[in-house]
Amino acid sequence: MRPSREHATNNNQTYMVTTDTWGRRELFRNERWARLLIDTLYHYRGAAYLLHEFVIMPDHFHVLLTPLTSLEKAIQFIKGGFSYRAKRELGSNMEIWQRGFSDHRIRDANDYQIHVSYIWQNPVRKRLCERPEEYIYSSAHGAFELDPLPQGLKPNSLDALAGAPEGAPFQTARPAGGAETAPIQRPFLDSPPSTSRPVTNEKQVPSVPQHKIA
Repeated sequence: MRPSREHATNNNQTYMVTTDTWGRRELFRNERWARLLIDTLYHYRGAAYLLHEFVIMPDHFHVLLTPLTSLEKAIQFIKGGFSYRAKRELGSNMEIWQRGFSDHRIRDANDYQIHVSYIWQNPVRKRLCERPEEYIYSSAHGAFELDPLPQGLKPNSLDALAGAPEGAPFQTARPAGGAETAPIQRPFLDSPPSTSRPVTNEKQVPSVPQHKIA
């Protein structure tokens, strides 16, 4: 039975959020676009949300976050901030995002592990890499500083994250709401990347390696 829907506010709840590009265009196969989206995620980390996991796929992204404002506003910052910077820095006037987004409130530690596994394995299932840590536009790469999990969601071990569910975890489609806004602060991706995914909640923030998705 589908869980009941709740109003998503800054209630210390953690969410899996997915949003697609307009018409599912593979905009993020372009390295500059993928790097800019990661940069945008880090613009608002700590101000609008805590960032736990993410993956940038060619035509969509998934993110596990805990909003520090309403969930709707947190996603507006990401999507609106990226659209603003894409126009300014990439010279793009195209429509970038499908309206709205899908979200799922994380229920417990097991639910959290399922969704982390889905994020890590997404590029593997789509044959963009052989192992999760090889995909440079994912938190599985091990090169990004991430926020610690909320206390109630801490699993016994992240080593259990082997394989992924066949279908996407349950998410609720959320219609678009509110105007897109411009970014309010600068990112801080400036440390060298690591080569493997450490089993820890705190990692250094790197620049994304200078090569394209295979």
